[in-house]
Amino acid sequence: MDSYSESITVASNYIQTVFGQFDANIKKIESTFNVTMILRNDKLKISGREDDVHKAATVIDQLFEMAERGAAVDAQKVDYVVSMISDHPQEARENLAVIDRDIICHTINGKPIKPKTIGQRSYVNAIENSMIVFGVGPAGTGKTYLAMAKAITAFKNNEVGRIILTRPAIEAGEKLGFLPGDLQSKVDPYLRPLYDALYEIMGADSFMKNMEKGLIEVAPLAYMRGRTLDNAYIVLDEAQNTTPAQMKMFLTRIGFGSKAIITGDLSQKDLPHDAQSGLDVALKVLKDIDDISICHLTSLDVVRHPLVQKIVNAYEKYEDRMNKQSKTKRQSANSAQKNRGK
Repeated sequence: MDSYSESITVASNYIQTVFGQFDANIKKIESTFNVTMILRNDKLKISGREDDVHKAATVIDQLFEMAERGAAVDAQKVDYVVSMISDHPQEARENLAVIDRDIICHTINGKPIKPKTIGQRSYVNAIENSMIVFGVGPAGTGKTYLAMAKAITAFKNNEVGRIILTRPAIEAGEKLGFLPGDLQSKVDPYLRPLYDALYEIMGADSFMKNMEKGLIEVAPLAYMRGRTLDNAYIVLDEAQNTTPAQMKMFLTRIGFGSKAIITGDLSQKDLPHDAQSGLDVALKVLKDIDDISICHLTSLDVVRHPLVQKIVNAYEKYEDRMNKQSKTKRQSANSAQKNRGK
């Protein structure tokens, strides 16, 4: 039996946007918080347990505010707001209203690029304020895309003289053999995700012109050795696949007037099983140095299809379970060994 109800006034011209097709968004909110909602003109009555009603009302308020700012209220956005209000209500109330206010730039087709989650906004703020930024998190959290958007914006605004995009050329669990073509043809498949983002944000013509002039460089990490990179925006992608020596080499290339963004997903390493990740080491060694920021994005920051977030969560739970079982086995083995020693 419902024990509490609350009526809130909503902007009638945004009702269709927020409610979604066939009221899909409202049904999701109702099922998540176990409340019922009834709309009469511009009054929305929410009934259920008091705490659940307050949370549902907060979600509705946030979604209407986003709609009024012109933001898309899609399934991903609704899932994110619901998750934040459910798990981090105080942080959500303080930050959700401003996460997508600042546009970084526009794609060649005019689509605005901006942070879509609180984690992404913190990441973008860190890029603006620090010389070196580590963006660590699962697939789909916008680590590389936002870094490249910031790099291209800085380049267009003449804040830096060139852009350098790099990643280790390592096979993702496959043996590709001897690829045909010249050296550039051999390494291009490893760098394709960087090219895709450049084409989408800059356009193919602008990218090719600047690349021919040497103002934009897309190269494997091995090409960085022996160089000093001044007045440049440098993005190292897939950093979890670097060795400690490669990471140290990269970080010591950075010169005056440069900014470096290092992105990686610690759960998707393609290194040999007995090899240590340079990203792992760097996060431990550099965590207390000023002007170096470390941003940890989570499954809540996934902005791809909602199913991707569920996949990331499922793998995180599985890996946690396997780690606990492995720890228990080691403890049992150590205990048995001690008992035999006695």
